[in-house]
Amino acid sequence: MADEGNVLSNLGTAPNGADNQPVAGVISQYVKDLSVENPKAPESFNWRSQPEMDVQFNIGANKVSDEVTEVELRITATSKTAEGVAYIVELSYCGLIGMRNMPDEQMHAFTYAEAPRILFPFARRVIADAVRDAGFAPLLLDPIDFNGLYIQQLAQRRAEEGAAAPAPATTEPSGEA
Repeated sequence: MADEGNVLSNLGTAPNGADNQPVAGVISQYVKDLSVENPKAPESFNWRSQPEMDVQFNIGANKVSDEVTEVELRITATSKTAEGVAYIVELSYCGLIGMRNMPDEQMHAFTYAEAPRILFPFARRVIADAVRDAGFAPLLLDPIDFNGLYIQQLAQRRAEEGAAAPAPATTEPSGEA
């Protein structure tokens, strides 16, 4: 029972004992960093103008070992009104993702599309609770299509690489025989 907590061991053993099937799973998830600013409290609680929301997110990955990668969702939510900034919430929410026996392109897709999809609902709840705890109505972030964004960014990167590639050399006839 020593391997009871090892997600990769539990998921990836074939009936014949061979360990050759692709395996991926979330080992752990956690808040790495959380910052909540309420710079104009208590005045901001009396503001009546409609706030403007700015939500930014980014995905990062850090290889921890051959089989484990830390995937990080960085989310910043800023609420501004004509009177000033009501609040700023910055969250770094991470998951340790175990992957084994997967081709590099599948590992990349799992790291930047599937893992963020799995982690996002938990990060969304942390943001909502942080905004509520700052004294405002909870901020419920809309779902994000991480797979669609991943495919879009791959297509954009391929288009940029195609445009940056040197044009094939052409030879023009010299007119001499």
